[in-house]
Amino acid sequence: MSTEKRVETGLTGRSLAGKRALVTGGAKRIGRALALALAEAGADVAVTFRGSEAEARETALALREFGGQALALSCDIREESSVETAVAAAVDGLGGLDLLVNNAGAFDTVPLEQISVAEWDAMFEVNTRGPFLVAKAAHAALKSARGRIVNIGSLGGLHPWATHAHYCTSKAALHMLSHTMAKAWAPEISVNCVAPGMIVMGEGNPAYEPFALKTPMQRNGRAEDVAAAVLFFATGPHFITGQLLAVDGGLGL
Repeated sequence: MSTEKRVETGLTGRSLAGKRALVTGGAKRIGRALALALAEAGADVAVTFRGSEAEARETALALREFGGQALALSCDIREESSVETAVAAAVDGLGGLDLLVNNAGAFDTVPLEQISVAEWDAMFEVNTRGPFLVAKAAHAALKSARGRIVNIGSLGGLHPWATHAHYCTSKAALHMLSHTMAKAWAPEISVNCVAPGMIVMGEGNPAYEPFALKTPMQRNGRAEDVAAAVLFFATGPHFITGQLLAVDGGLGL
């Protein structure tokens, strides 16, 4: 197996053997890393994509190298019918659902006074309404399996970023939605949220180095840091619910 397809999380073993997982936006970047980490831990994994079909198909092939099932499913998380179709296909194809990772999201940089109503609404459609629609569609399957949901929030949902008001507000709403889901769907489903800080892929970008210098751990985050946090909530005690875990190296302190 090629090392490029491994995500080193610091966790070993097949702790998710026999489990079925759905990762939204799992075709590339952080979502791909999360899907690979779950597959390496033994899970059968379905990933959704909207415009990245080629990447999703390649990711599914990489997932299968770990020996489990893998599906690549078209899904527009903004559309209820598309969500319901994709979730049903995941449940049918995997034989059930034990874990939902709401990873698909949108990011944009616009000065607050220049954000249009359309831009504001579009951000909430993806970052807040999307996870709600997917979790709602997956609820019955997750309840039956006493499953888990991990939502991917953001440090921006905890701290205001002046040129990302719509993004920060949508992620703050997702954090509250995570708490509400945890309370509403207990005791059958545990729901937690991971809030990444500055995460760089591959070699990163020199423009992000100032963030590393401001971070107590003296580096920016990597995809495997986020994956390790997701695996913690996916494999730890089901009793842990309603928690928000910042993966930011202390940047938010």
